[in-house]
Amino acid sequence: MKQTSTVLTLFIVFLICTSCTPKKAPKAKPPVPVNVVQALRKDVPVQVKAIGTIEAYTSVAIKSQVSGQIARLHFAEGSDVEKGALLISIDPEPFQATVHQFEATLAKDQAQAKFAREQAERYAGLLKEGIVTHDQYDLLRSNAESLAATLAADRAAIKNAKIQLGYCSIRSPISGRTGTIALQPGNLVKANDLPIVTVNQLTPIYATFSIPEKILAEVKLALAGKELKIEAVIPNEPGSAEAGTVSFLDNAVNPATGTIKLKGVFANTSRKLWPGQFTDVVMTLGIRKNAVVVPTNAIQTSQQGQFVYVVKADNSVEMRPVTATMVVGEDTVVAKGLAAGETVVTDGQLRLTPGAVVESKNKQPAVKQPAGGKN
Repeated sequence: MKQTSTVLTLFIVFLICTSCTPKKAPKAKPPVPVNVVQALRKDVPVQVKAIGTIEAYTSVAIKSQVSGQIARLHFAEGSDVEKGALLISIDPEPFQATVHQFEATLAKDQAQAKFAREQAERYAGLLKEGIVTHDQYDLLRSNAESLAATLAADRAAIKNAKIQLGYCSIRSPISGRTGTIALQPGNLVKANDLPIVTVNQLTPIYATFSIPEKILAEVKLALAGKELKIEAVIPNEPGSAEAGTVSFLDNAVNPATGTIKLKGVFANTSRKLWPGQFTDVVMTLGIRKNAVVVPTNAIQTSQQGQFVYVVKADNSVEMRPVTATMVVGEDTVVAKGLAAGETVVTDGQLRLTPGAVVESKNKQPAVKQPAGGKN
C-alpha cells in the first residue's frame, strides 16, 4: 500500500513539473522563393488575333472549250506559268478540216452570188426596154440578195470554225502556279467538262478570317479613311510573319456564329503563304497609351476570376483580383486592380497563400521599360 502511494505521488509531481515547463514557440515558415517584377505603364498596340485561311488571289480551273483529244501538255506539274503561256494543245486537225470545208462552201456561194448579181443587173436593163416583166426581174433580184445573205452566213461559219480551232491552244489566263494534272495527253476531253489543271495566283495572296461582332465598331473606325495593317504568322515557323492590309469587310454578320468575315491581302513575294494553309492573323487597330502591363505568367485564374499575387512592403503577398484585357507579346494589359510600380509574382505562385512571406530570386525586373514609355 505504501509503495502504491509513493508511485502515485511521483506521477503527480511529474505532471506538475511538465505543466510548469514553458512550451517552445512554433518555428516560422521560411520565405518562399519566387520571381517578381514591377508592373509598368507603357504604350501598347491594340491588337485583334484570329485564325485565318490562306486563299489564292485568283484561282482558275483550266477546261477545254472544245471536245477532242489532248495532243500535248506544255508545262510541268507544280510549275510557274506566265499569263498567256501555252498550256495545252488539243488535236487541231478536225477543226482545221472544218475551216477548209466552210472556206470551200464560201467560194462556191461567191461564184453563184456573182452570177445572180450580174444576171439581175442585165434584167434591170431589159425591164427598162420592156423586154421582160417585173416578175421575172424581181425573181432574179431576190435570188441575188438571197445568195448575198448566204455569203454572210458562210463568213460567220468560217469565223466560228476558226474560233473553235483557236480553242485547241489553251493558254493561261493568269500568272501563277499549276497544280495536279488531271488528264494526260491521249485522253479525250469534252467541252467544259472536267478541269485539266488548276492555276493559282500566289503573289499577291489572300488570308480570310473572322472576328467577333462586338469589335466590329472598332474595326470600322480603324478602317475609316486609312489602310488597316495586319500580319499573317505561320504557327511554329519563326520569322514567317508577312505584312499586309485589310482589303475586304463582309456586308453582313453571320447570325449563326456572331462573327463577320474579313480578307487581308499580302504581297507574298517570298511565298511563305500557301493556299489552304492555316495562319494566325494579327490586326492592329491602334495604340493604347499608358497601359499598365505585367508579364502574362503573372496572371493566375481561380474560380472567382483572374488575380495576381502582389508583394507588399513587408515581403508578404496579397491575392489581388484584376481585370486583364489583352495579350501583347509576352505581356498582358491590366485594366483594373493593379497600379504601375506595384510588384507582382511571376513564378512560384503554386506555393503561395495570402499572407505568405516571399523572397525574390531575380534581381532585375522581367519587364523592361520600352523606349518612349512612361513609368
